[in-house]
Amino acid sequence: MAQKAATIDLTDSFEKIPVKIFNTPKDGSLFVAKQIAGIIREKQKKKEKCVLGLATGSTPITLYAELVRMHKEEKLSFKNVITFNLDEYYPIDNDALQSYNRFMRVNLFNHIDINPKNIHIPNGEINKDDIKEHCRQYEKMIKEAGEIDVQILGIGVNGHIGFNEPGSGLISKTRLTTLANSTRIANAYEFANISQVPRLAITMGISTIMQSKKVLLMAWGNSKAPVVKSS
Repeated sequence: MAQKAATIDLTDSFEKIPVKIFNTPKDGSLFVAKQIAGIIREKQKKKEKCVLGLATGSTPITLYAELVRMHKEEKLSFKNVITFNLDEYYPIDNDALQSYNRFMRVNLFNHIDINPKNIHIPNGEINKDDIKEHCRQYEKMIKEAGEIDVQILGIGVNGHIGFNEPGSGLISKTRLTTLANSTRIANAYEFANISQVPRLAITMGISTIMQSKKVLLMAWGNSKAPVVKSS
């Protein structure tokens, strides 16, 4: 049986959040891809940069595949695009199989014409003593880019966005955070065993995310339905 899929626009209203239900994750991904492509092309016509906030995990894989298809078959250019990823495990090598740096290259960046200088991902290799400054600079770069035009989100089974676990402050910024055990268990499939899943991550904060001009949260399948209903 096909999984139901939903996208939630968190920016239109704080009282009644618009939700779109799709028959399959592919249908939902196509909808989001068209939204992103439309904004990129609109910015191109104005000769402006388009700033995208990007997510990782299983949820956006079909979305990225569609954006790659649009680039190759519909000539969607990413030359005016600047990207900021939500998060990264810490510590982790940028080339590790489970790193989000590698995930983005394999699923999107290696297949489009984006300028590598316009790609920003939290650095899982950075010295721990330098993390606070790294996070401060990440926030600064987002502001200097003009804030995020469209932020893509998934959602964890416990309700986390980025790696902001339940209880994260509404004014939280990019920072080093501790992962909930439920998150580590949910992500253990990426690793040999649960003990290898990092206990820490660098993540954009709730405030950082909600300063975006548009936020689209994607939630695919039965496992995400309860948290979407309760949110």
